[in-house]
Amino acid sequence: MSVQLQQYIAGDWVEGDGGLVTSTNPARPDEVVASGRQAGAAEVDRAVDAARRAARGWARTPAHERGAVLLAAAAHVEANAQAWGLELAREEGKTAAEGTGEVLRAAQILRYYGNEGDRTAGEVFSSPRRGERILVTRKPLGVVGVITPFNFPIAIPAWKIAPALAYGNTVVWKPASVVPLLAMRLAQALDAAGLPDGVLNLLIGPGSMGNELVEHPDLDGITFTGSTGVGRRLAAQGAARGVPVQAEMGGKNAAVVLADADLDLAAEQLMFGAFRSTGQKCTATSRLIVEDTVADEFLERLRARLDSWAVGDPTDPAIQMGPVIDAAARKSILAGIETSLRQGARVVAGGGAAGTGAYDGGPLAEGAFVAPTVLEVADGANACWREEFFGPVLTLRRASSAEEAFGLANDSEFGLSAAVFTQDLTRTLEAVDELDVGILHINSESAGADPHVPFGGAKKSGYGPKEQGAAAKEFFTHTTTVYLRGGAA
Repeated sequence: MSVQLQQYIAGDWVEGDGGLVTSTNPARPDEVVASGRQAGAAEVDRAVDAARRAARGWARTPAHERGAVLLAAAAHVEANAQAWGLELAREEGKTAAEGTGEVLRAAQILRYYGNEGDRTAGEVFSSPRRGERILVTRKPLGVVGVITPFNFPIAIPAWKIAPALAYGNTVVWKPASVVPLLAMRLAQALDAAGLPDGVLNLLIGPGSMGNELVEHPDLDGITFTGSTGVGRRLAAQGAARGVPVQAEMGGKNAAVVLADADLDLAAEQLMFGAFRSTGQKCTATSRLIVEDTVADEFLERLRARLDSWAVGDPTDPAIQMGPVIDAAARKSILAGIETSLRQGARVVAGGGAAGTGAYDGGPLAEGAFVAPTVLEVADGANACWREEFFGPVLTLRRASSAEEAFGLANDSEFGLSAAVFTQDLTRTLEAVDELDVGILHINSESAGADPHVPFGGAKKSGYGPKEQGAAAKEFFTHTTTVYLRGGAA
């Protein structure tokens, strides 16, 4: 059954003024999941104006009252986890189990920031002058634009919107237009929780609407997750206008398997890191470096797991991997594999019937399915080593030593996440020092993030302050240093 999409502006659910937007099931492209009218340019103005009018009242609302709204929203999201998880699977393509897990993660994030009122709100410093104290307090930015991607249609919005609201900002949110239903569900949860009118505004529209948002004169900040190209452009636009920008962008994340690693554990975690969510995670493992002495043995274990990896309709509980987001993404990923093969890569595991990532015949050929594929290359010039395909493609290189392996892991302009598999504490400590990434996993998959610790990348994977945990306040607030002195005693 198709759901009717609506915009959420100034506390009202309204029809859009733009063209038709349709969300379809990537496993069955003829199945419409949700549809409605997109927002138009006038609605961007209305949404920003509503957020501006609500900003002062929300900023002056006590932190515990703001938190109570987030806690109520968390309970609403949690109560609908199964139903919304299934909708997420139909709309985005990850399995229903992963979809439900993502919805529950959104509830966890809302709950974490709902308790922000119980945490430190500022600092007190000693003054060199008698009778004076120096206070450092924090104030919200104001009206924040939130632009979110398709791959985590409720969790990523939650980890941006929850801290924005907790710290007293108002929000204008543009989700990826291919996953509008889960965006509407999150807005419904916050609406049901009693969020005041105008504090959150949802605009479902084309990618170009992000430009309209960042260029709006009444916007005080923008937080973005998505492609590197778009993120850099938004950062440049924001810098030109003096608007702070937080951008989480690309990743080409490496996993290093050293000779002393638990190979069964490493194979299991590599499967999860590379192929869960069909590889459509910014933290997904897309590069694999294995120490040469165990490379063949490890590859056999990885092949054995890949042979039993079930691909198909993500709403089927027996399925472990669904389709990519749409036919355009499938075409782009398959073209990347084809280019890599022409450049000398060879398929060493998976790859579908023809070893090209494609499926011939049957339902998997009709949907946006890409076969899980492991390629091996001899050097770093190949496209599959350098470029982010954002799909279920893993590229293998062999290393003669741990030192070479760490060097290969750093061989990327990106530095979001990495994983190292070893039983050696000394090698672990070397990895902590040597690998230039924002997130490092030891003996676990490269993907994954918890709401109470910082999330974000090094090098060209991120721009601006980190997300989540206490780090979020570095973007969503600014400090005011108060010199506090009384009159004569």
